[in-house]
Amino acid sequence: MAETPGFNHHKIVAKDTAGSSSSQDDSHLHIQPGQQSLALQNAVESSHVATPDHGESNIPSRFELFLLGPGEHKVDCEVDTRIPNSMMFTFHKEDHTLGNLLRSRLLTSPHVYFSAYRVPHPLVSDFELRIQTDGEITPKAALVQACRDIVQDLGKLGREFTKEWELRRMVTQEGQRGAGAGGDV
Repeated sequence: MAETPGFNHHKIVAKDTAGSSSSQDDSHLHIQPGQQSLALQNAVESSHVATPDHGESNIPSRFELFLLGPGEHKVDCEVDTRIPNSMMFTFHKEDHTLGNLLRSRLLTSPHVYFSAYRVPHPLVSDFELRIQTDGEITPKAALVQACRDIVQDLGKLGREFTKEWELRRMVTQEGQRGAGAGGDV
């Protein structure tokens, strides 16, 4: 197999139930009968294989997906000079969940003409949010207001959920007491 520069090639060693080993390139992995139980284990092990050029595989550590590094900001913003009243915000260590939530909330504002987000690369936990307003408020002010509205809605959702949870718990306890009292007769 020809080696591609900058690409980590892994070998997967699978053992069948008889204990014999077979080595094959993971891009041409074929699971033989008796090896099905080891398929998942081999896939997990292949993601942690040491490689000569990087020391470990290119899978980022889990904490790197949400913890900011020293000197790293959560949001970077820049004015878009091509479109009037427009700004581009880059959110670091966030994904589609927040991007779509902000976009949909921004579009409910009467002052926002355009709001969209994109994820530049699927393996990097960043997204870019572009906002254009009518000029009455700035894109940054529209974003801050949308964030406040979302926090307010989530607080309301939390209170409603807690109230319903407590009501359900009280009904369940009353039902258990009623069943216990009826059985004593």
